Amino acid sequence: MKRLWTPWRMVYLKSASKSKQGECIFCDKIKARRRQDRKNLVLHRGERAFVVMNLYPYTSGHLMVAPYEHSGELESLDGETLKEMMLLVGTSIRALRATMNPHGFNIGINLGRVAGAGVEDHVHIHIVPRWNGDTNFMPVFAEVRMIPELLPQTYDKLFEAFQNITASQPTRKK
Repeated sequence: MKRLWTPWRMVYLKSASKSKQGECIFCDKIKARRRQDRKNLVLHRGERAFVVMNLYPYTSGHLMVAPYEHSGELESLDGETLKEMMLLVGTSIRALRATMNPHGFNIGINLGRVAGAGVEDHVHIHIVPRWNGDTNFMPVFAEVRMIPELLPQTYDKLFEAFQNITASQPTRKK
């Protein structure tokens, strides 16, 4: 038997066993103070939605856009929230292109457990950067994903890109 050592996962395993029923990872991240955004991987806070890195990414730079409103139903979100979420998807793509130079993207929403939602009760959009040749045998045979960069390093690059992009955007009128 071969072993793949993943000591960084112990934090997740311990926290998962301690977590309370009904907690929401998205609500917890946004309730935290802004000074904890790096620790919580929050890249940008908008008026109605925010961008956060996936703690267990499919590929480097796997981002999620979520509304502040806690809802598992996309159709229950108002038009302004949906609009901001899509605009943040666009901003996320620009930031990823500027920092990681991907060749394409997978963008999607999983609604309900049967559709693959890991967090059913809080709608979120996945933005997964893709590169030519980024698939390999590890996910198929070993159920392991290869992430070549530490999350804090990716966060720092993307945070700077978000700052630059959002600073150059005109402010919206209410």
